[in-house]
Amino acid sequence: MTRSTIDRRTLMIGAAAAGAALITGASGLLVPARAQGLAPTPTMRGGSNNYRPGAPIVDRIGGGGFWMTGTVRRAGDGAPLPNTRIQIWAHTTEGHERDPQSHGATLTDANGEFRLEMPQIVPAFGQPHGHLAYDSGAYETVFLRPVMSSASETSLRADFVLQPA
Repeated sequence: MTRSTIDRRTLMIGAAAAGAALITGASGLLVPARAQGLAPTPTMRGGSNNYRPGAPIVDRIGGGGFWMTGTVRRAGDGAPLPNTRIQIWAHTTEGHERDPQSHGATLTDANGEFRLEMPQIVPAFGQPHGHLAYDSGAYETVFLRPVMSSASETSLRADFVLQPA
């Protein structure tokens, strides 16, 4: 009869391998044992094009018919940021993105959500896209330029995760 000896090192290596197998998802990638927190949203290239500092808070831009929506959360813990100013502008059926009447701002609600109605976005430089900015100072400035998959879409969503300044 042969006897196997299991020492502490062998037991620890086996336990680590079993633990790794338990935290390996279907993709085969290891998932960290502790979440690192919600990473901040990086500024997008071209996001600040035609930006107009201080655009007024409005109920709606132009005649409406298109909805820009999203959320604003704090980096790290992901807490919603209420009463946060988000500026929105775009090339629409009623004006170019450089025109003052194509700019407006809105505030997030208690859940960190925003929603602003504006005219239909139309392609500029070959792509239908919107521009959004957080620029109020308590957090790092972020400019977004989300592109729509089709000019016939009637809404566009953009979410912000902000890093304290």
